[in-house]
Amino acid sequence: MSTINCLDLKGQHQQIKKEVFELFEKVYENTAFSGGPFVEQFEKDFSNYTQTKYTIGVNNGTSALHLAMLALGIGAGDEVIIPANTFIATAWAISYVGATPVFVDCDKDNWEIDPVQIEKVITAKTKAIIGVHLYGMPFDIDAVLSIAKKHNLFLVEDAAQAQGARYKGITVGGFGEMACFSFYPGKNLGACGEAGGITTNNEVYQKHLNSLRNHGSMVRYYHDEVGFNMRMGGLEGASLQVKLKYLEGWNNRRREIAKMYHAGIKNTKIKMQTQPQWADSIYHLFVVTTDEKDKFVKHLQSNGVNPGFHYPVPCHLQKAYAHLNYKKGDFPHSEYLAAHCISLPMYAELTEEQVTRVIEAMNKF
Repeated sequence: MSTINCLDLKGQHQQIKKEVFELFEKVYENTAFSGGPFVEQFEKDFSNYTQTKYTIGVNNGTSALHLAMLALGIGAGDEVIIPANTFIATAWAISYVGATPVFVDCDKDNWEIDPVQIEKVITAKTKAIIGVHLYGMPFDIDAVLSIAKKHNLFLVEDAAQAQGARYKGITVGGFGEMACFSFYPGKNLGACGEAGGITTNNEVYQKHLNSLRNHGSMVRYYHDEVGFNMRMGGLEGASLQVKLKYLEGWNNRRREIAKMYHAGIKNTKIKMQTQPQWADSIYHLFVVTTDEKDKFVKHLQSNGVNPGFHYPVPCHLQKAYAHLNYKKGDFPHSEYLAAHCISLPMYAELTEEQVTRVIEAMNKF
């Protein structure tokens, strides 16, 4: 019996290999390896896809978040509110600019940032909120945006896992000051290499971000501020150009698989992420929880299913943030999720037979 892994990228890349390699040949012919026309074309394509005015391609999603903080003028002495249950890069971006991440708990059922908790931690130092579209499902943007507007705060979407997700029918990426995307290979839209991007409708931010990613320079060898070498590579841009054409189809297949999971998993020991009416998830991850995690993992593995874990330690309990003096029990929903979460196999190339095998293993536990 073959093992069904949480993620398998080989099938996707075999489908599009010829098309990707043909475009790679053109990158080589043009020696357009750093930025250049292939990145610029992807930026235009992605802006069209997200219905935003501008996309700024960068070297990875962490850099996207970092540059977003800089472009908003956030720095030492400032605070930025984020959910405790997110990948650590959301917090890194705040720390990189000398500001302080302020964590809040998630909703106990949909596992997205809980808007009710946000206002409780706003202070005179608060400058922004980063909402995370976790697992590919949008957070409640209207609720968070209303808080941001009320308190004159910036809203940034961490859309690293949400390329193509929709909130109330609108593709994420244009709701806040800017949105930050990761195109890490394992994402729904993943480069052949590392890459990231920022979308915005604000021309001032777009120009500043273009400068920041390119050594603080708009004119070669003239540097207006301390900048960074965070450009997207040409090969990465080319691979994303090709993949973007397939993204809607891949996302829809993920939705079909998720529908099968929702309908087929009947085990009352298993809890799935609640899907609010306003959210149209792309199911970057399909996460479940159970009180008997260790036994459950062994059961799945013995049935040829190899799950993933996203993420086993919430940000506020990471050693790197011990100096902020958070303690266990501060954010019970995030902590429960971290201690009991399991990611089931989820990628567009899963067959009906494989999905059925996963469901049967779930129900046998």
